[in-house]
Amino acid sequence: MSLALLERIALFRCLNPAEARALAQVCRLQVCERGDTIFTEGDRATEMSFVALGAVKIVKSTPTRSIILRIVGPGSPVGIVAAWEGRPYPGSAIALEPSTIVHVPEREFFGLSDRHPEILRQLLRMMMDRQIELGQRVSEMTGPVEARVAQALLDLVDTAGRVDEGRAAIPVPLSRQDIADLAGTTVETSIRIMSRWGKEGFVLTEPDGFVIPDVARLRALIS
Repeated sequence: MSLALLERIALFRCLNPAEARALAQVCRLQVCERGDTIFTEGDRATEMSFVALGAVKIVKSTPTRSIILRIVGPGSPVGIVAAWEGRPYPGSAIALEPSTIVHVPEREFFGLSDRHPEILRQLLRMMMDRQIELGQRVSEMTGPVEARVAQALLDLVDTAGRVDEGRAAIPVPLSRQDIADLAGTTVETSIRIMSRWGKEGFVLTEPDGFVIPDVARLRALIS
């Protein structure tokens, strides 16, 4: 595995060149196309996984529908809480676009964290952030559906978007089903809302993602 991919992962930027080369030799690289499964809900986590390139959605199945718990972009861990605790994955990870995943064996990861406490500190902070985000996602699912769709897109602005003078670009190609799963609604409702917002200029759909011409205008829908 190339060191360039490893350098994309924030947790490992504290490693010296020799440690980085040694880690690269034991990592498993997974190259995914859009729709490929990285891990499946219920499987036991045996590796520490990170998105080096692309974007991944974490999907939780329920008796009535699937819900996207979060979308993970380049440089971020995926399924890290389950791997840390050695328990089954709470959701499935699926590539939203062509993606490259770096899988680090547990033994090597924990050995590095013993030698570099800053890795452990960063990991714990990420795990706490994930728990907070999950709580927020659950509370967001109880509001009006239009507000839930708006919140889902605004969350993507925060995690993967580019903002310039109030205009945001989200370079993540989501289907209408993906948006429905993010907001906890039906695909028919997602299609209706996104079609109307496109006509009204709230959210513009492009081949490689979305553009929000006025973030404040969309944010007003949830206030």
